[in-house]
Parts: sequence; structure tokens; C-alpha cells
Amino acid sequence: MTVRHCPALFVSAPASGQGKTMVSAALARLHSARGRRVRIFKVGPDFLDPTILGCSVGAPVYQLDAWMGGEAHCRRLLYEAAQRADLILLEGVMGLHDGAPSNAVLARSLGVPVVAVIDAEAMAQTFGAVALGLASYLPEVPWYGALGNRVASDRHAQLLREGMPPGMRFLGALARADECELPDRHLGLVQAEEVDDLDERLTRAAALIEATELAVLPPPVEFPEAEQAALTPLLAGVRIGIARDRAFSFIYQANIELLEALGAQLEFFSPLTDPVLPPVDSVYLPGGYPELHLDALTANRAFAVSLLRHAQAGRPLYAECGGLLYLLESVTDMRGRRAIMSGILPGNALMHARLKGLGYQSAPMPGGVLRGHTFHHSTIETSLPPAAHAQRRQDGAAGEAIYMQGRVVASYFHAYFPSNPIAAAQLFQPRPAVQPPGRIPEPSAA
Repeated sequence: MTVRHCPALFVSAPASGQGKTMVSAALARLHSARGRRVRIFKVGPDFLDPTILGCSVGAPVYQLDAWMGGEAHCRRLLYEAAQRADLILLEGVMGLHDGAPSNAVLARSLGVPVVAVIDAEAMAQTFGAVALGLASYLPEVPWYGALGNRVASDRHAQLLREGMPPGMRFLGALARADECELPDRHLGLVQAEEVDDLDERLTRAAALIEATELAVLPPPVEFPEAEQAALTPLLAGVRIGIARDRAFSFIYQANIELLEALGAQLEFFSPLTDPVLPPVDSVYLPGGYPELHLDALTANRAFAVSLLRHAQAGRPLYAECGGLLYLLESVTDMRGRRAIMSGILPGNALMHARLKGLGYQSAPMPGGVLRGHTFHHSTIETSLPPAAHAQRRQDGAAGEAIYMQGRVVASYFHAYFPSNPIAAAQLFQPRPAVQPPGRIPEPSAA
């Protein structure tokens, strides 16, 4: 078995909101500025953090998700990265021991040492107890050290250091700096392109990292080669149009690359600004923030009409979450303002302040079961009966509705295409009719 070696760190925290995204991005920016090739991965199904992380190195960021893609898929991505990178960074999701499998389990399985970013704003020596708990809660988790974030002063940093148990590494402290914080909204961090001074924020944060022990290049980690099944070019010659702009941007880089590997020709378009849909065989409408761009989407009627004609012609159209909202007749935002959408599917969407869907699910699509997740703040009312429902990973209960009308397939569900390349391909193949949804496996096999 071929093995690659590359320095690597797993950046985690006790919980969300501790600052691990900015620390990961700043650390990547620091080493990139030193001339090193840095590759970053985001653990879990997050769409937003990767936009920030990608800007730190000017390269795509991939998800590492042991459930959606499988551990062998994760190992393959890391092995490929280790062939070209001088440093690999993994940014965790939520807290170190949250989820199943947790970040800690994944770090242990991959052998990547963990850095704990701990918001120390309201603590002193207890910092050491938190670090000790994170490091010892699960046996044999590779541990690198703890970094204090949002620290008030040099004296505060000293108290953190004094609280560390013997033998535990204190990597240093980052001063509280509003100019380095990242803005957020209801679905998480704002997208990178919306932060006008993101480059300056990353550079300032990198300078803070440079004064800590985290700036030292970590030791190499072994990344063994993982087998990858050969792909049949099921989409050879198929032209797929993919929406990509500020309203529709929640799409996995692995999804794009899988469609290309299946032989598809990809063309990106914007429902916000393009006058008409480009000449394509199939359409992919990913999720995003259409609720923040209702005026522009409503005003661009010519594009909506061209998309409607695409659907009426019986051509494939696959929509996820925000893409589903755009296919409806209207969307009402949290202020009660109703905006007209494309009207391809009957129904209306209503935005809510509270979360209405969250978690991993398996979805029976025409070509088989895809794995993915759901995360949304809206609900819909429609006369169109669901063709099927996804299955929640946690309890096996019915999950998101899957709507089918002609060659249109739409759901709140976000699919991870590498989980089933054949099923992904069939969403876009220009065949005459939609097949019945694939069967969800029994929970023991999911």
C-alpha cells in the first residue's frame, strides 16, 4: 500500500462559535504566505465555512464526512491532497465530541492531531480543565494542544497557561480583535464574497497566529492510499447548467467534480443576472439564500420564463432547498413580504426565524438512494403530493419530501453525489421519463 506523508492538524473546539473557522483560515493564510501549499477540508456538511477557508489559500475546499461519503472516500481525498500539499488542515464541525461519528472519532481514525480552539473570554484557569476534558474524554485521540481565543490581555493569557495540567501543551493566546471576527446570519457565517474586507481580516488574524506556537509546522501524518471505484461516463456529452451566484451557492465541490468525472459538460449561470437560461440539457439549482434576493429574482422574469420552458420541454431539472423555493409560485420573507418566483411547481414558501429542518438523511431518488443533509428556515405549502420522503439517519423516521413533476426533482434535501454516483447521474440524464424512486435501505444497512 502506498503511503503519503504530510504535516496535518485537525482544528476543533468545545462548541460552535469558538472561532475555529477564523483560526483555520488564518493558519492557512500564514503558511501560504510562507510559500507552502496548503489544502483545507471542512468536516461535516457545511456550505458556508468552506467559502471563507477557500479564500485563505485561493483553492477549493472539500467536505470530509464519514457518513455522507464514507471513510474510504475521506481517506482518498486526503491521500490525493497529501501528494501535492505541504500542510493539510481539517476544520471540525460543532464541538470535538459532538455527532456520531464525532470529530474526535474521525481524528483518531485518520491519525490527525487535534488543536482545540477555546474561547477564553469568560474564563481563566478553568481553560485547562476544558482542554483536559477534550483531550481525555475519548481514549487515543491524537492531541496537539490548546489555543486560547478572544483573550483580553497578557495577564489573562498567563492565567490560561497556569491552568494547563502538566504535560498538556498550551499553544498560546489570540487577543480579542473585532476586526478579525467573521459576521454571521441565520444559516451561519455569511458567504466569503459578502465580506468586503475578508482578505484584510485574514491577514490580521494570520499575524496574531504567527506570535503563537501554532505557527510552527506540525509533524507529518501518514495518509495511506484508499481504493476508488472506476466511474462509467454516464453523463458523457450531457450539458448541465448549474446556478451559481449570491442566491444559489450551496454546492459541494465534490458534486461538481463528480459530474465532470461522469463526463458532463458544466456551464454556470445566474438566475439573478442572466437574461435567459443557457442552452443546456439539464439544470442543477442548488440551495443558497434566495430569500435575501427576492426583488432581483422577481424582476428577472425573462430568466424564470426560460427555466419554465426548459421544464415544460421535459428536460431534467434538479433543485435543492433554496432551488426548490425558486421553483415555487412565491416566497414570503420574515417581514411578511411576498415575492413571485418561477412558478414551475405549485405552492408557496414562508420564511421563519427558527430552524425548520436539520440533520443527515437518505433520499430515494429515481436512480437510487443518495445520502446528504437538510438545513432550512422555511416551510412550503403545495398541492403537489410528494413522490417519496427521505429517511432521517438519527431515528429512521420520514424526512424531507421529494417532489417530482415531469423531469423536475426537488426537495429541501442537499445531496452528496459521491455517496451514489449512479443515482446522481440519473438526475441529469436526458431520458424520457422519471423512474420510481429508489428504495431506502433498512436502518441497519444505511
